[in-house]
Amino acid sequence: MRPLRAAIIGLGFGAEFIPIYQRHPDTEMYAICQRNEESLHKIGDAFGVAKRYTRYEEVLADPDVDFVHINTPIGSHGVMSRLGLEAGKHVACTVPMATTLDECIAICQAVQSSGKKYMMMETVLFSREFLFVQEMKDRGELGKIQFLRGSHQQDMSVGWLEYWWGFPPMHYATHAVSPLFALAQAMPERVVCYGSGRIREEYIPRYNSPFAVESALFKLRDSDLACEATRSLYETVRQYRESFDVYGEKRSFEWEQVAGEHPVLHTGGEAIERVTIPDFAPLLPAAIQEFTTKGVYDLAENEHLSFFQGAGHGGSHPHLAHEFVRAIIEDRAPKVDAPTSASITSAGILAHQSAMNNGEPIEIPDFTKI
Repeated sequence: MRPLRAAIIGLGFGAEFIPIYQRHPDTEMYAICQRNEESLHKIGDAFGVAKRYTRYEEVLADPDVDFVHINTPIGSHGVMSRLGLEAGKHVACTVPMATTLDECIAICQAVQSSGKKYMMMETVLFSREFLFVQEMKDRGELGKIQFLRGSHQQDMSVGWLEYWWGFPPMHYATHAVSPLFALAQAMPERVVCYGSGRIREEYIPRYNSPFAVESALFKLRDSDLACEATRSLYETVRQYRESFDVYGEKRSFEWEQVAGEHPVLHTGGEAIERVTIPDFAPLLPAAIQEFTTKGVYDLAENEHLSFFQGAGHGGSHPHLAHEFVRAIIEDRAPKVDAPTSASITSAGILAHQSAMNNGEPIEIPDFTKI
């Protein structure tokens, strides 16, 4: 079988995946796409990618493209993913899946009709922290899980593109909620959410969203568990925190309060221990293992690469790419397939709707039945 030919759409964060696909034993880094032609050629030259496009439609018309990996602004994810599937391409897309419930449903239907694979590239579910807790759970060290909590707080007041200004916090909730649902092995059935505080007045009209913070409580489907998630983006000062806590009958795991402190394991009574999370690079092919700790910046040999952020998101990037590629080759559903992605994404969309309606309970669809 020849290597799968990858096309990356969007070359900000997306460029982090170029060297991963170049080195992955099952892929060929075939094409890149970006509207800014100057930046497109700068990145293409730096990485040695010959096939370059400025229009997504041209990528989809190329019969040699096997899959697209979308890293464009959030508002385009839904339509671009659907169009990719309808064009006969496998689709990986950065979070969230979409910004409306209808778009989530349309992608699930496009997967069914096309027979192609879709995966939302949720970084937290392949981070070393999540993999560590997942292993603890699988070994029975947590015992029965009793409650889960997620938090993603971020100060986006400086340096972010204008389309982010005033963005509803829960519309970008996937990092906060996905580890909760995954560890509970249950998808959300119902949500109640409240907004708190108020962002600056000039930001409110863009999305008609006034809240500085949104906090949601989810009841999980076919489960005795509920879980909680909190999001903030503006007018709330806090060091960046993308976290999850898991409370079990035998042990509990809590994310570090401040970066660098290391997470805490509660082992019984008042006993605690700080833990150093191991790297999970050995789970990957040898050729891409270094990308759990290195990114484009670390590989830079010239000024064209120096602006990239480097390996982040808990070492998840090569794990994401590997899982998606192997799902295609093995003809199986990816771990974060379309119904799972739709559940995770719509949980945030409907949480915001609940907040805008003063905490009205809202049912979340079962996307496995769509």
